[in-house]
Amino acid sequence: MEEGIIRHNSVVDNTVHHDYLPLLPLHNIVVYPNVVVPLAITNPVLIRLIDQSISDYGKLLVLATYKNEESKGKDKFYDIGTTAAIAKMLKMSDGSVRILVQGMTRVAIKDLVDTDGLPFARLLPLSSVLKDPDQVEALKRTSADLFREIVSLNPNLADDLRDIVLQIVDGGKLADFIAANLNLEVEEKQSLLETLNVGLRLEMLIKILSSELKVLEFGSKIQERVKDELSKDQREYFLREQLKVIKKELGEEDETGAEVKRLEEEIRAADMPEEAVEMAERELSRLARMAPASQEYQVVRTYLDWLITLPWNTESEDNLDIDRARQILNEDHYDIEKVKERILEYLAVRILKPDARGPILCFSGPPGVGKTSLGRSIARALGREFVRLSLGGVRDEAEIRGHRRTYVGSLPGRIIQSMRKTKTRNPVFMLDEVDKLGNDFRGDPSSALLEVLDPEQNNAFSDHYLEVPFDLSRVMFITTANLLHPIIPALRDRMETIQLPGYMQEEKYQIARKFLIPKQLKEKGLTKADALLHPGAVRGIISNYTREAGVRNLEREIGSVLRKVVVKKVSGTKKATRVKK
Repeated sequence: MEEGIIRHNSVVDNTVHHDYLPLLPLHNIVVYPNVVVPLAITNPVLIRLIDQSISDYGKLLVLATYKNEESKGKDKFYDIGTTAAIAKMLKMSDGSVRILVQGMTRVAIKDLVDTDGLPFARLLPLSSVLKDPDQVEALKRTSADLFREIVSLNPNLADDLRDIVLQIVDGGKLADFIAANLNLEVEEKQSLLETLNVGLRLEMLIKILSSELKVLEFGSKIQERVKDELSKDQREYFLREQLKVIKKELGEEDETGAEVKRLEEEIRAADMPEEAVEMAERELSRLARMAPASQEYQVVRTYLDWLITLPWNTESEDNLDIDRARQILNEDHYDIEKVKERILEYLAVRILKPDARGPILCFSGPPGVGKTSLGRSIARALGREFVRLSLGGVRDEAEIRGHRRTYVGSLPGRIIQSMRKTKTRNPVFMLDEVDKLGNDFRGDPSSALLEVLDPEQNNAFSDHYLEVPFDLSRVMFITTANLLHPIIPALRDRMETIQLPGYMQEEKYQIARKFLIPKQLKEKGLTKADALLHPGAVRGIISNYTREAGVRNLEREIGSVLRKVVVKKVSGTKKATRVKK
């Protein structure tokens, strides 16, 4: 939502005839009765809600400000909102909608109802309370005088607002109009909206106006005092000095300066390469000149966090013991001797030449043959961190290379995000389902992956968000694929393919006996004494219920049998269950 220039106006009847109205959520905006506000809607669900308001509810809706988006139901919003009428609507070419709404009445939100995916609110109308007309008149005049002085000192407020406040006779409407045009925190604006007593509302507003006027007057004096001492070439210095004077007079600590100093220490401790240090120092210099409340401040702050927390030179020590690696592979996997031998060859080369750039291994085979678990075993054998990234359905090149820092919410690609999570620059990185990468108008992620997997290029991988090269040459990349032909030739050429064929019945039996049955017993909370699966029963499951190349469905069927044993056990049957053919 975007808030524009607010004007006091009247375009609709100030009456609501509905107990339920569509609810339009607002971020950091509070709309008051009798105030016209422009809003920009980009969410498709809220655009549908606007259409339904126009077609079925006479252009009426209720506006409620978020209080805590993590909560559920009506607890997300403040209890008091404003009914409003849509005065104008304009549909933009990018699919968004611009509307002009006029606030009407205060209402209490009693309940929320979800109808066809759209939020509706059950309302209780509220009325302003006027107890002492003479007191309200005095408070109204004081508020108007203070606001007119603020307008004269604040360049962000239009001069014609001074004349408008003199034309508003009603004290409650005047308080709402002034509050709508002040730059207040959401909590303050909401507190004024929830105050039904007009006199009390004006008293609260006068306190706010008096404080704001003092700040503006003091700021004006500082500007005049400092401006006389500085030339145009020293404008940047003047602004920083002005901020220091204000904070000193208010007795506030310079939080921005403390944070900049802390970030400077973290940059020195991050052991970044020279190019990354230069970029971090340049952005830190920009940060020191920004106001903490500005949007750009948060963008730069987040970027520095990414640079500082990446594992530029942090590595885990490799455990290059061939015998231990062979033992781990045999513990985790049955048969596939050729695959194990190729992995051991890879490790042996690393022993003789630790800095060798080995090929990218690609495990190819049908689902359930153990491609992903092989990657975990390799990581365990090497003593490295293991990270898995599924590429199935990825169509946006930015998923690999990241988004450029041109808008709020930009992030690095999933490669860099995963490296940050592992906290080492030499993990075993498994790229699952590389054959399921797609491409569309957002780019070709398969081509972006070429730089990641090419040993001649990935020592200076370029992520669009970081804008500095990151060394991926120490990462052991492993890919998996069900089929090879969907992979583009250039990408397939960078990988050494290792085929994992499907298992024969006897192999499935041995895998079930050595791996699957113990695993399922542990997951179901059973022991060998609770359930005895006869070899004939296991072979019967394999031959009659599982026909796929892998063992994933076999594990599910064994789990299904053991669940029935669990039911018997918790029902009171204590002796072991024998599952026969």
